[in-house]
Amino acid sequence: MSVSRRTLAAAAFVALVLPLSACGSGGDDGGSGDASGKVEGDITFQTWNLRANFKSYFDGVIADFEKQYPGTHVKWIDQPAEGYADKISADAAGGTLPDVVNVSPDLVAPLAKAGLALDLDKAAAKYRKEYLPGAWASHRIPGMTGTYAFPWYLNTGPLFYNKSLFKKAGLDPDSPPKTYDDLFADALTMAHKSDGKVATLANVPTIEDFGRYGVELMNKEGTAFTFNDAKGVQLLSKYKELYDAKALDPQALTATPESSGRKFLTEAVAMNPGSALDLDNFKKQAPNLYKNIGITDQITSTGHVNMYVMGVMVNSRTKRTPAAVAFAHYVTDAEHQMSFAKKVAIFPSTAGSLEDPYFTKEDGTDETRVRIAAAKSLKNAVNYTPVLFSDQMKTALRNEVAKALQGKESPKAALDNAVKACNTLLQQQG
Repeated sequence: MSVSRRTLAAAAFVALVLPLSACGSGGDDGGSGDASGKVEGDITFQTWNLRANFKSYFDGVIADFEKQYPGTHVKWIDQPAEGYADKISADAAGGTLPDVVNVSPDLVAPLAKAGLALDLDKAAAKYRKEYLPGAWASHRIPGMTGTYAFPWYLNTGPLFYNKSLFKKAGLDPDSPPKTYDDLFADALTMAHKSDGKVATLANVPTIEDFGRYGVELMNKEGTAFTFNDAKGVQLLSKYKELYDAKALDPQALTATPESSGRKFLTEAVAMNPGSALDLDNFKKQAPNLYKNIGITDQITSTGHVNMYVMGVMVNSRTKRTPAAVAFAHYVTDAEHQMSFAKKVAIFPSTAGSLEDPYFTKEDGTDETRVRIAAAKSLKNAVNYTPVLFSDQMKTALRNEVAKALQGKESPKAALDNAVKACNTLLQQQG
């Protein structure tokens, strides 16, 4: 996958229901799941659109691994971002799944259910303490025991806000909203003072917003979605109020990350999520905005921001389990995660890495300020997107949210319908 802001976010959102049986991969029954043997033999390693920008990095990692473990050979396969989930599905069904695979939690879930993802709590438990607890837990599947991928890199992002627009609305430009209640109050003020010309937000609420608001998204067994509770209805009702007051951009119903970014760039919207990668764009394309840029944490009423996480899964049917586990760990160990993080705006999932001066020491630049703030928030961040929340479910929720905002359904009816649709899709997954 590409490591731009948009696709880092999208990577965590890509989901699909794989048409799998437990037919397996690798031809026959493959490896035993025992990673304790000699690290040797040929394995394949698949990444997600990383070759174009990071070929020399991965060539180096592979060469160092093969030097450390004589007798091993790693064949690197890189797939394009578009259609990656479909490619995994086809490989899994056809028995050609690589030995080590770059996945996000939602992609590993159907593979684990089909018996194709190695349980690392059994095969690699000795490595668990090397990773942040929240990151290790991100590749667990509700209703199953075990962890099904090594956590790799993390990402989160701050909210950018336009201090000039806050000031014009009579709001304190140095005290941006922190909680959803703060956000709703400021957004209504902004819309009122600008006669509806300036919206505060350009996006409708997603499943992550419900999570950050404190809504219980699923039951504890992972068998049903529950975001239509009173708190969920309350959140959507507030967004309906914003939409009616033009505090939520009228085009939010069809917004994309790019279109939201353009709204913020042209100062039609006062707040937008982003990353350090955006700051250089602001400097070049909107110097007036850059001069008035404010940087704050994600809005959350739980005290925990949302994080996106990538993982590295081992195919349970590999014939080279020791080598595959060793390589998956090697790619995701602290040394290599730190090295990768210094090449691109991502964050390591390894314990202690976020204490490195690179993530703690100010140097006066906005880029470093964003990196330090994000690293600090990641220490207790949560991956709010349920592992079992598929792309079809996201579409179902978005469609029902749109109906509620347009007044075609009540917020309660819209969320009841969304939960019903998502639970139907969930049963089909099982």
